[in-house]
Amino acid sequence: MLDDADDIHPLFHGAPKTTEFKKLRKRIVQNTREAIDQYGMIEPGAKWLVCLSGGKDSYTLLAVLHELKWRGLLPVELLACNLDQGQPGFPATVLPEFLEKMQVPHRIEYQDTYSIVMDKVPQGRTYCALCSRLRRGNLYRIAREEGCSAVVLGHHRDDILETFFMNLFHGARLATMPPKLVNEEGDLFVYRPLAHVAEEDCERFARAMDYPIIPCDLCGSQDGLQRQQVKALLDGWEKNAPGRRQKMFRALMNTRPSHLLDPAIFDFAGLTRGGAENSKDFPAIG
Repeated sequence: MLDDADDIHPLFHGAPKTTEFKKLRKRIVQNTREAIDQYGMIEPGAKWLVCLSGGKDSYTLLAVLHELKWRGLLPVELLACNLDQGQPGFPATVLPEFLEKMQVPHRIEYQDTYSIVMDKVPQGRTYCALCSRLRRGNLYRIAREEGCSAVVLGHHRDDILETFFMNLFHGARLATMPPKLVNEEGDLFVYRPLAHVAEEDCERFARAMDYPIIPCDLCGSQDGLQRQQVKALLDGWEKNAPGRRQKMFRALMNTRPSHLLDPAIFDFAGLTRGGAENSKDFPAIG
């Protein structure tokens, strides 16, 4: 990846020249390409609505997608979109100015979902579920208005892991955020190209590039959120056994329905003796 002024997207102007940063950038790009290819996200000639919140993850998403497009590796049209949800104190000029400076095609949409959330959610309850649902509905509408075939989100590997454990602990199901899905109406894809990228890499990348990060004060104002608790649990596991997050993530890509307990996805009742394919056990661990 050359960084001459004439051979780089504006989003990478001023990128650190250190070997450490170059390795970080290369890793993020490779991980993103891997997810895009593995989950079949590319439809040549398609148009993607790239959702930009102003957080470290969405900046990383925006930059790496434009890097891939700049290099001719992502044959789709990209439209950045920020949904201003009316949160008090939200710096409404930061993202438009940034996107103009970076020469990124974009749309800024104002919808006061904040007031709806504050009115509907009882005191002491978390805002995330309703806030996300309202945001998602508006993003789908915008994608349709702009002729986009996909809504592209900045969820990374750690978001996917945390969601898995939240569903496990609180939802009594084995499920998480898939890298690719179709919305309920069946007319839009939802992509998560950063599915293989670690949160720590997003943090380091966005900080190193000095992107104008905007915190989500609405969610951050609440203590004891389930996601924060799960994150702390995973942090503890990672500290005691470095690399455990990645092993758990790989496990989500290596499932065996025959070794779980759900008769809806494996025909336990139909198992017969003498079929070697029915009894391929995992190697013993420990």
